Amino acid sequence: MRLDKILSDSLNEALKSLYNYEASPSELIIQETRKEFAGDRTVVVFPFLKYSKKNPEETGIELGEMLVSSSGLVSGYNAINGFLNLEITFSFWLDWLKNEKHLIEDSPDDQIYMVEYSSPNTNKPLHLGHIRNNLLGYSVSEIFKSLQRNVVKVQVINDRGIHICKSMLAWQKYGNNDDPVTSGKKGDHLVGDYYVKFDHIHKAEIADAREAGMNKIKATAESPILVEAQKMLKKWEAGDPETIALWKKMNTWVYEGFDVTYKNLGVDFDKLYYESETYLIGKEEVLKGLEKGVFYQKEDSSVWVDLSEEGLDQKVLIRADGTSVYMTQDIGTAIMRFTDYPELKHLIYTVGNEQDYHFKVLFLILKKLGYDWADGCRHLSYGMVELPSGKMKSREGTAVDADDLMEEMFKTARAKSEELGKLDNVEKEDKENLYRIIGLGALKYFILKVDPRKQIVFNPEESIDFAGNTGPFIQYTHARIQTLLSKSKEENFEITEGIVHSDIEKNIIKELYLYNDILVQAAEDMNPALIANYVYELVRKYNQLYQNIPILKEDTLELRNFRLVLSLRVAERIKEAMKLLGIDVPDKM
Repeated sequence: MRLDKILSDSLNEALKSLYNYEASPSELIIQETRKEFAGDRTVVVFPFLKYSKKNPEETGIELGEMLVSSSGLVSGYNAINGFLNLEITFSFWLDWLKNEKHLIEDSPDDQIYMVEYSSPNTNKPLHLGHIRNNLLGYSVSEIFKSLQRNVVKVQVINDRGIHICKSMLAWQKYGNNDDPVTSGKKGDHLVGDYYVKFDHIHKAEIADAREAGMNKIKATAESPILVEAQKMLKKWEAGDPETIALWKKMNTWVYEGFDVTYKNLGVDFDKLYYESETYLIGKEEVLKGLEKGVFYQKEDSSVWVDLSEEGLDQKVLIRADGTSVYMTQDIGTAIMRFTDYPELKHLIYTVGNEQDYHFKVLFLILKKLGYDWADGCRHLSYGMVELPSGKMKSREGTAVDADDLMEEMFKTARAKSEELGKLDNVEKEDKENLYRIIGLGALKYFILKVDPRKQIVFNPEESIDFAGNTGPFIQYTHARIQTLLSKSKEENFEITEGIVHSDIEKNIIKELYLYNDILVQAAEDMNPALIANYVYELVRKYNQLYQNIPILKEDTLELRNFRLVLSLRVAERIKEAMKLLGIDVPDKM
């Protein structure tokens, strides 16, 4: 039974004895004691004053005395301004450490949690923004799984549309049959180069038209290369064999490139969806909605939804030329997923906050179409990632490529490790692998320690630091503990009763105890930052023990073993928590 439940029961017994009253759950407010006060748990006394007929301090003192004398759980207390701060007996913490077990939240077997992340376009490689997306989606999935939830990890690949045709057209016009083998480039990089090429030509055409006196809107819309791309999109939707063949060839190059990036990043998927398949379902659904009066059609044959009654605006679903938009595809994808997985109850979209409005509209449309399961759709919205130099733009070729960034992280990890001598005792053949583990761990931790809703300014140099709130600091602490345990020459450590302890040791156990609550909260909030900052706080507290107390030199075997068990539990918790973030922790550094 968890501490707060035991404490609630003991508190109710005290209330019955003192005031002949049993409190309701809503009246029993128990919190972790704030750091500036002595104690482990704090009880809010105010709800009990009408029964005690006394002031807050007197009521707190009476309850504190009763809990100390009768509960066997409380060893001391202090009452301050209506708050009763309770100190829990060390025997409780010690007993929990000896018999530690995770309390797993029950989840019905028939409920599926589907998490969508990555969802790239096949006209460019993955960039720094995709890295945050992938890391968030993967970590949230792993957090759900740790609570025994049935998770399906998916991505929808945006493999059609005008942006895809831009890369295709530029390659067709200027590629000279170049491919990944002849160019020596990953397929996604090669295709991305032609997307940038298209943008440069498009801008040049606009500039020429503007110089000739055409206004900006018309110059943009009538740019010859853009008009060609729009024609190519229509040919694709009409099933033109030559266009489809080119599309398949270039997409294959991109998929092979993506697979390499995903493997290096350490993320995976259970199922892939393709926009080229789901948009047709979406179009069919929109046309059904039009027949039912859910949507309306304008004179130019375009189909729209009116959400003004819901406080939003009007949204086009099918263009005048019959082509679909992103919303159409997302309608089809959602329907396909709930058809594929009848037990699906929670569909989480990991997408940047610039699409907040899009998902409000999507969920409303699905409800209007009569799909009650839309209530189970959620948007995991996150802030953008920027560099110290500012924003990135894929079409202008200024985005930070994911592959290049990971390679740069490995190089930085090597340089920092050699500068500080951190891997001097590691065999040469193991160092390169460690550089990759440290570099990738630094990248992942730096991004995941920030609340998803906040924007990130990513600085590679700051992320690889062996001190402070960083991945390498946590990895290094885990390696330290493993070295300590290997030096102990003990295989089994036993904890005996009556151990003399310090506040440092008690605080470590308390931090270990918090993990289950943090895990549940991280799942509820879909926020891996709670896990990241929890493990940092645990490591910070453990290092106070490691740096101030000579664990292996302790004369008393019982105390030495207690500290070794504590160290072992911390190492296990570090490894478990970091795994949820997709981060490896080496045994040697």
